[in-house]
Amino acid sequence: MVVNNSQGKSIVQIEQDFLKTLDDNSYIDPSLYSKYNIKRGLRNSNGTGVLVGITNIANVIGYEIKDGVKVPVDGKLFYRGIRLTDLVNGFQKDDRFGFEETAFLLLLGKLPTKDALEEFNRVISYNLEFPKFYKEDHIIKYPSNNIMNMLQKQVLTLYTYDKNPEDISLLNTFRQSLSLIAKLPILMAYSYKAKKHYYDNDSLVLHRPLVNASIAENILHMLRPDCKFTKEEARLLDLCLVVHAEHGGGNNSAFATHVVSSTGTDTYSAIATAIGSLKGPKHGGANIMVRAMVNNIMENCNWKDYESLSNYIDKILNKEAFNNKGLVYGMGHAVYTKSDPRAVLLKKKARELAEIKGFSDKFKLLENIENLTIEKFKARKGPEFEICANVDLYAGLVYEMLGIEPELYTPIFAVSRIAGWCAHRLEQTRDEKIMRPGYISISGENEYTNINNR
Repeated sequence: MVVNNSQGKSIVQIEQDFLKTLDDNSYIDPSLYSKYNIKRGLRNSNGTGVLVGITNIANVIGYEIKDGVKVPVDGKLFYRGIRLTDLVNGFQKDDRFGFEETAFLLLLGKLPTKDALEEFNRVISYNLEFPKFYKEDHIIKYPSNNIMNMLQKQVLTLYTYDKNPEDISLLNTFRQSLSLIAKLPILMAYSYKAKKHYYDNDSLVLHRPLVNASIAENILHMLRPDCKFTKEEARLLDLCLVVHAEHGGGNNSAFATHVVSSTGTDTYSAIATAIGSLKGPKHGGANIMVRAMVNNIMENCNWKDYESLSNYIDKILNKEAFNNKGLVYGMGHAVYTKSDPRAVLLKKKARELAEIKGFSDKFKLLENIENLTIEKFKARKGPEFEICANVDLYAGLVYEMLGIEPELYTPIFAVSRIAGWCAHRLEQTRDEKIMRPGYISISGENEYTNINNR
């Protein structure tokens, strides 16, 4: 409803009148960052991150610094000192699901024995239960058309059901972490089903989670109308969860978890903050942009012809196509230079499933986009310039082959990354120092003017 004031202006007109003042007083000139030697985006001038903390959870290596110069190297990702590739190869060789083992490693700092993993899975299964009528009262009655916002709301709602939500002791925080790791996949699936029912006019059917199943299996079980999935599909989704579970303390959502946890706030507020961070398209929403870009390419050029595809990628880079941003989404990373180990792992499995599912042509398109982008950046920036495919380039195709809708791409990321967030929270709560960085104020001093003289 548009309401007019006594002078005949609508609320919309009043807001538009305020826009010029708002625009003038909310803008910071980017040149001031150089003037005051501020590390904009917490990045150094050579592209490395500003050191703001210490972590024992994960390490991301994408380059080496030699004589002050960043030197590209093949990417490595370590979970608690163990290379991600070794971790994945280990559980895949034994034909096991790996996400629960990965969560154990991230939270507790070492690989579980068979008995310890069985006990860990028992606790996860125990935490699948919700309070009576929770789903009806908080999900079905109040759906949202954005699953990430719904996850934030549900995490905060669970606070009210916790008998001791403000206890930030190590044991209680660990208990809360396991509860959220177990419940987030269910909250995601049910929130999605409610959204499809109320916003997209679909039937509403909720499948109860399986008690003795992996989280990857349960996601497919709860999302699919017939609950059916193949072993290969579940294994691939499990791999997605593992490679997205953690990425060091410097990624935006993990850093947000550290900042908020340093205040002494509760677990639910900290995880809700992390979800809000991940929702941003510059962080967790990149794989959606890859899908949008690929669809645009398929609609506007002969994408099976290498030369035609090459010409269209030139248009994208020249800001003449797609969204005119000049970016090839799924290519390049803030840390990785020569390769992203997550992309390497996912690409291998994506190729295998693409052959089974009949997606070989689309997989080849992504591979061609990867190769062409590398060639073009070397031609534009010099033969020494390194750019690689990141995990998002192939993640979207994996989800598409699994029949998962784009609106669930980032929520599944959250379902995975919560293991890392909780690990970082457990680490941060041991430090009693609040994070409080400095900002330079450029406002100067202004005198107060009487309202009749303004």
